[in-house]
Amino acid sequence: MRNITEIYIDGAFVKPHGEEIGDLFNPSTEEKIGTVRLGDREDARTAIAAAKRAFPAFSRTSKAERIAMLKRLSVAVFARAEEMTAAMAEEYGAPQYFTGFAVPHAASTFLNMAETLENYDFTRKIGRADVTMQPLGVAAAITPWNSNYGFICSKLATALAAGSTVVIKPSEMSAIQTQLITECLHEAGLPKGVFNIVNGRGDVVGAEFSAHPDIAKVSFTGSTAVGKQILRAGAETLKRVTLELGGKGPNILLEDADLDTAIPAVLMAGLANSGQACIAGTRILAPESRLPDILERLKAGIEAVKTGDPGDPEVRVGPMVSQKQYDRVQSYIRLGLEEGAQILTGGTGRPEGIERGWFVRPTVFVNVDNSMRIAREEIFGPVLFVIAYKDEENAIRIANDTSYGLQAYIHSSDLDHARRVAERMESGRVVINGAPHEPLAPFGGFKQSGVGREFGVSGLEAFLEPRAILC
Repeated sequence: MRNITEIYIDGAFVKPHGEEIGDLFNPSTEEKIGTVRLGDREDARTAIAAAKRAFPAFSRTSKAERIAMLKRLSVAVFARAEEMTAAMAEEYGAPQYFTGFAVPHAASTFLNMAETLENYDFTRKIGRADVTMQPLGVAAAITPWNSNYGFICSKLATALAAGSTVVIKPSEMSAIQTQLITECLHEAGLPKGVFNIVNGRGDVVGAEFSAHPDIAKVSFTGSTAVGKQILRAGAETLKRVTLELGGKGPNILLEDADLDTAIPAVLMAGLANSGQACIAGTRILAPESRLPDILERLKAGIEAVKTGDPGDPEVRVGPMVSQKQYDRVQSYIRLGLEEGAQILTGGTGRPEGIERGWFVRPTVFVNVDNSMRIAREEIFGPVLFVIAYKDEENAIRIANDTSYGLQAYIHSSDLDHARRVAERMESGRVVINGAPHEPLAPFGGFKQSGVGREFGVSGLEAFLEPRAILC
């Protein structure tokens, strides 16, 4: 049993003013594994005050000093990778293929931002004006539970690179992971108050960060509904915001796709992070001319996917993070049947042979119309939908007929063909034939998938304001 009783403010682990206790669970067993004492609005204000005191000195640090800090942070996170991996598997239920990416990714975000910073010029001449890029002030980062380490580290790295100090509210459901990553960050020896981390509920600590007048910038990753609340709360003080929100990614099999390679890539994109990913390609668009073969391959492919204990290296789909999330996914599977879609494989309940844990049967729906709720609303679980299209124009129309626009996927044996289709996607990112992540490229969404961009130069400049001096 792990009991988290401290938060991190002004360079030290301190007892929260808040007294609410939250329970922590292992989603693979449904067993309680710990508790977390949650901060309240007073703790949030104390953290903001510490960051505000630290900002004047930190904002004047040199690029070289910040790069050195980023490199120390990366080393500190890498040093405890084994512990962090174990905690993520226990508290979140992430399979090994995901933890094997998530922990190194968290450490590498500091190096990626150091590389961006190394090549970035904060001062430039535009006409007769001297233009400098200035740090915004105190930034707030509000992060979700589906990749705790990565979101904390990437937002922290960007804010620090820009010269901003930071207050962070991670998901209270990830408190064991948060404790470990905070200990790592503390070991890097940054100045007091430069970063502060407060466990707490979104409607308490997150709400305070979103409305407080001393917060200049909010960077949030999570649901579209909460993103809208943050935008409204920040409007009173005209906060700058970066919102990385929901998705309902199209996963397009073009008629010339090589199904031997495309189907595994389609399933990997659709079941990413056990389906608990905003970038998951859950809407599989398949040409009517090849539909029987595609359905046969999808059925065989998903039935070969192993669901279960994240300690098993062959497992690809772990549990849902909580009972609430499990119930949500089950309700959408039932809704799909009510809407008239048919199940190709999967269905309600746990996978065969699993009697406990918040595990969902990987499910594929067919005979899905893009107007159905299951095709339009983000489910956040291992539930995929096959939508047949008549021709390429029809496929593009269906792909873009969504309120989201975060990440799309295209599969084709002709790269030039795939690029032409990619150029017509209303999406912040388009992945062709399972291409790997590019950490220096901008990431963010069109439409209701978000506001602004993260990573690389685009992410850095989201924490900066240009100031022009004319003489």
